[in-house]
This record gives sequence, structure tokens and C-alpha cells, in this order.
Amino acid sequence: MSTRGFGGRRPAAAQAGRIPPGQSLTEDFPVLSAGPTPRVDLAAWRFALRLGPRTLQAWTWDEFQALPQTTRVVDIHCVTTWSKLDTEWQGVLVDDLLAAAGLGAPTPWVLAHSADGYSTNVPAADLTGGRAMIATHFGGLPLTPDHGGPARLLVPQLYFWKSAKWVTALQFTARDEAGFWELRGYHMRGDPFLEQRYGGD
Repeated sequence: MSTRGFGGRRPAAAQAGRIPPGQSLTEDFPVLSAGPTPRVDLAAWRFALRLGPRTLQAWTWDEFQALPQTTRVVDIHCVTTWSKLDTEWQGVLVDDLLAAAGLGAPTPWVLAHSADGYSTNVPAADLTGGRAMIATHFGGLPLTPDHGGPARLLVPQLYFWKSAKWVTALQFTARDEAGFWELRGYHMRGDPFLEQRYGGD
């Protein structure tokens, strides 16, 4: 995991309730990844909803862009202790993906999969009810590769390792399956306000 440009500061009193315990504010947007940044060909890009190994629905890039688009302004929190407030994202809500596929969440558990082989587990309850999106834009501009472009999962109420970069699929699973960092000791849910950084927290 690598980062650059992080300089933290204490939150002002008016912001204090928005900053989880153990976090510091940054105006920057540090870059952290488990490995090298992949280069994704939009002509070959696909995003899929899966149930176990079975694909329920898949979209090309153009089909994905034709889905309802939503803009959200949210705070984000990284397990490495930085927080960034009022970040603006645009993309497709997971609710709208499920609606486009004519589905409800078929299981309570999801694994998000990325183009680089990364995965992370997220409860379906954290992905629905307007709580998560597949984001394609940040600050009004297309999402850059180092921040997960062309598309990343955005689950702002959880630590940011759950917001998988370069996301290509959400796989509904029969049980709660650990992803890349969870297999290495990170928490299975990762609520910043409960400081769920590692297993046992």
C-alpha cells in the first residue's frame, strides 16, 4: 500500500462530530492501493451483478452511462487515519443497478471485485437504501486511474478500503466472505465511528 501527499490536521470544533475517533483532516486526496494501478480499456469494460458464479446482469461502459446518474457529497475516512470532508461524487446508485436488473438483493452478503484482482466484502445493507454507488466522477471530472477510475465502489459510511477501486462486479454470496484486506486481519465491516479497523475491534 502506498500513499503520497498526506498532511493531517485536527478538525475545527464545527467539524468535530463528522470526524471519527483517531482520524485527522486532509485537504489532499492521498493515493493508496494494494498494488499497481491497472489501465482499463473502456471498450472492453464490463460491470456485472453476480449471484455466486452466475452473472445476473452486466453492462458495457456505454450501457452503464445510460443508467440513472446521481451526485452525492460525502465525507470519506481511510483506515490509515485521514478523513476528507465534502467530497463530490457522481455515478450509479447500487439501488438503481438492482432496479435496472429487476432484482432485490438476493443475499445479505456481497464481495466487490476489481480489475486488479482485489476484493472486499460489504454487507448488502451498506450498499442499498441510497448508501452506496458505483462512482465514475469525482469533483465533476472523470475519475482518474489512481483514484479507481474508470469506476470505483463508493461506500462512504465505511472505511475507504471498502470502496474498491477499478470495480468490475458485485457478487452476492451465500455467506460473509473475507476479501483481500479482511483475510489479512482487517475488520469484516469497518465502521469508522466504531473504529472497526482490525478483527476484534
